[in-house]
Amino acid sequence: MHSKYRLTEQRLDRVLNQRIRPAVHARSVPIEVAIWNVPGEPVPVADGLAAPYEPVTLGHRWGPPWSTSWFRISGTVPDEWAGLRVEAVIDLGFNVTGAGFSTEGLVYRSDGSVVKALNPRNAWIPVADPAVGGEDFTYYVEAAANPVLCDDHIPTRTGDQPSWLTGVGSESDPLYQLLRLDLAVFDAQVWELAQDLDVLGELMHELPEADPRRWQLMHTIEQALDTVDLQNITGSAATAREVLRPALAAPAVASAHRMSAVGHAHIDTAWLWPMRETVRKVARTLSNVTQLMDDHPGFRFAMSQAQQLAWLKEHRPEVYGRVQEKAKSGQFLPVGSLWVEPDTNIPSGEALARQLVHGKRFYLEEFGVETEEMWLPDTFGYNAAMPQLMKLAGIRWFLTQKISWNTTNKFPHHTFWWEGIDGTRIFSHFPPVDTYNSELSGAEVAHAVANFQDKGTANSSLLPFGYGDGGGGPTREMLARAARLADLEGSAKVVIESPADFFTRAQAEYPDAPVWLGELYLEFHRGTLTSQLRTKQGNRRSEHLLREAELWSATAAVRTGFDYPYQALDRLWKTVLLHQFHDILPGSSIAWVHREAEQTYVAVTAELRGIVEAAQRALAGEGDQTVVFNASPFTRDGIPALGASLRTRPPGRPVDPTPCRDGFVLDNGLVRVLIDGQGLVTSAYDIAAGREALAPGAAANLLQLHQDFPNEYDAWDIDAFYRNTVHNLVDADSLSVEEGGLRIVRTVGDSRIEQLITLTEGSRRLDIDTKIDWRETEKLLKAAFPLDVRADHSSAEIPFGHVQRPTHTNTSWDAAKFEICAHRFLHLGERDWGAAVVNDSTYGHDVTRDVRADGGTTTTVRLSLLRAPRFPDPDADQGQHRLRYGFVIGADIADAVREGYGFNLPERSVPGSAEVPPLVASDNDAVVIDTVKLADDRSGDIVVRLYEAHGGRAETLLTTGFPLDSVAVTDLLERELDPRENTGALQPAGGQVSLTLRPFQILTLRMKRPRS
Repeated sequence: MHSKYRLTEQRLDRVLNQRIRPAVHARSVPIEVAIWNVPGEPVPVADGLAAPYEPVTLGHRWGPPWSTSWFRISGTVPDEWAGLRVEAVIDLGFNVTGAGFSTEGLVYRSDGSVVKALNPRNAWIPVADPAVGGEDFTYYVEAAANPVLCDDHIPTRTGDQPSWLTGVGSESDPLYQLLRLDLAVFDAQVWELAQDLDVLGELMHELPEADPRRWQLMHTIEQALDTVDLQNITGSAATAREVLRPALAAPAVASAHRMSAVGHAHIDTAWLWPMRETVRKVARTLSNVTQLMDDHPGFRFAMSQAQQLAWLKEHRPEVYGRVQEKAKSGQFLPVGSLWVEPDTNIPSGEALARQLVHGKRFYLEEFGVETEEMWLPDTFGYNAAMPQLMKLAGIRWFLTQKISWNTTNKFPHHTFWWEGIDGTRIFSHFPPVDTYNSELSGAEVAHAVANFQDKGTANSSLLPFGYGDGGGGPTREMLARAARLADLEGSAKVVIESPADFFTRAQAEYPDAPVWLGELYLEFHRGTLTSQLRTKQGNRRSEHLLREAELWSATAAVRTGFDYPYQALDRLWKTVLLHQFHDILPGSSIAWVHREAEQTYVAVTAELRGIVEAAQRALAGEGDQTVVFNASPFTRDGIPALGASLRTRPPGRPVDPTPCRDGFVLDNGLVRVLIDGQGLVTSAYDIAAGREALAPGAAANLLQLHQDFPNEYDAWDIDAFYRNTVHNLVDADSLSVEEGGLRIVRTVGDSRIEQLITLTEGSRRLDIDTKIDWRETEKLLKAAFPLDVRADHSSAEIPFGHVQRPTHTNTSWDAAKFEICAHRFLHLGERDWGAAVVNDSTYGHDVTRDVRADGGTTTTVRLSLLRAPRFPDPDADQGQHRLRYGFVIGADIADAVREGYGFNLPERSVPGSAEVPPLVASDNDAVVIDTVKLADDRSGDIVVRLYEAHGGRAETLLTTGFPLDSVAVTDLLERELDPRENTGALQPAGGQVSLTLRPFQILTLRMKRPRS
């Protein structure tokens, strides 16, 4: 028999798309429409319903970028349609983009209740089923003219705030045009035929050419198409379905892969739209989801990000009520356990803990659900402290698919145990479908089965389905596919169920799954460690100010009865957590998002400083002496860690530069630094060790400029070829001596870089305070420190610890880590000597090594200071910046930890007379007290979070500065844990508690005071 396979595919495609699908709503009549254009930002529903509308007709152009228009649609059901299902079909100007990337609308009844949403993949409104002939109807559509920004990644200023918000510029032309406004009969038989052909046709396409089932399906589809009367689709649909019925009834083989399909709608909390639009996206998506649940009781939908549900509760309480109703029925499934889906490379350990605390607490309080999974499908890599944090929050399972985006190495497992830096393991799964926005297409299902890495030992995977990123969620067509794929020969078995059901089954099926140790490094999107510096600075400073605000407020509450600002701290934490979303903090959103974030951080900083100052004033008491507060967990300049005392001796002052033949010398008796006439550091000598830190002939603090034009995603990516071209900024415009330092000015292009280099008495840290007027585009600025150190690994701070990464490129896995994340420090060392760089707002780093002609090894560490991508924000990072970094000469890990904290937590001086002993102190610097606060339940208990920071076992004696009645180990939500599963029962004695911690262990302690 001659092959007609391609011909049949082409025939099916044309008949299905040009005849059968259009026939679903073939019987139609036009409906009337009127419009009201909102003069500015979105308005309450009541205002939209009561607005003055003007009649318009099909073809009307509407919607400048980011504007809102309300449409009133009305009509009458024809008498001859009585008893049929009638729908309105609305095309607001939809194009071929995904569901949430262009115009969208939310439909209301005249009483303000929500019906469902409209988007390019879901353009119908239920009017009546069964219809009553002659019945009138009226609906209102709140339509958002969101611009399409993702199609080609061409730089555009459409992502800026519109003119009515900024007062700058003029209104743009309309983006959209009304293309269809019909009342139509929904032909269920034709719709079902379309779904039958869709599923069987895609299955046929994916089956191997040698598989008899493929040819059987081809023959059956041909027969069905032969029975379809193209001039009478409605009259012939039932006959065609009968032809297809045996093919759809053939069961899957017993060994078929089992696929747990979970309805989902990944909604970016901000990205190519501002947060205010996300609020509406959530309402639109969940309106569709709950409407779909009414028609499909077996449908299950999982939603992460508590913040989005909190917005829904605030702005659309009627939709939120529907969501709670569906949660009680088991259809709506809160998952994820986090406040938002954050970046996990950049946030601090305490911030990630609070993501879990606020996320889980919201689900407990609002839904009575203890979530047990972390759902992070789209975050750009996962730090190695996450398993322990998950376990401490009561999480059993972890899900992502983003590592499938690796550009060098394919991850070897889909189901595995993820082991963190402390030894904690979490059962984890990467959906082999390689998307979190599946449409349940035949291609996706077949790819998931073929791609699954754990065949033979496991046979289950999870598939999240529904339109996402911009929201939208599952559709009735997707549920039709799932129903047909439940037990179909040639396909995986698709079962709609909850993530918990999947994980329970998968873990029982594969308890001895392989183990992956350490971080889940994404070999992609490395530029997100550097893009949008102001956003990252706002986050870093807010995290440390929150720490200070809690510390000093708790100390003042215990010491003076200070009114602990529970509500303010809760609100401020949630604001900071919101901005840690994985397209805000990484710097990959439109300009509107980042400008708002910068304004928010200014307000957060001002409020937190006010809280810190008020608490410190309460603690300092009366008097005109200087009380110095030290928020660092390490004693500094005689000031106790986490306490305050009177300044009894002047602080170390910067040493004055001394001219020499080659430039200037900074010498404080511990280290001696030579800076040449161009402002480059040419020697950094550890006097006590008798050792030069820099490689022979090399210069440190060398600013290097690279072309930075990645192949695909501007704000997201740094591609390895950026290293092929470099411009060393060796020439200084000026070098001047100032009291305590050297000021160097350099220019490159239209940019100006001014640095003040200082060395303080008693310090091994050379400080570089940098001001940059940045006017470059598509450039990357780095600061290099070439060290005379032979190190096969670097040690970079991550949340609650540090990770070691190879400095070599032995394997493709090593080579792919050409840009790495470090928080406050990055350390390099040999057995008995090392050095570190510390920073106040830099996360991107790289480390390279080379063997010199003299046999020595040069290991170069570089900080990524600034980028200048042009999409999605064409002005990213332009303008004025100030950042600081330091070079610690002669440092081990303990020194790096201490210097990192000190660099980010400045001493604060307040007039007064009181000494302020710390509320709690550790006698071992390896045990770092990171957080001191009052318990969230307002009991007055003191909560202390600490961790082992050096990577070894550590014993410490904690001493409290208050009467201690009892102490318990708790989870992150401050609930007491079973002592048998942790440190054992803690027995305080005389205000002291002995602890033993394993490497990088995190402990949360709840300390009770005696009740008076």
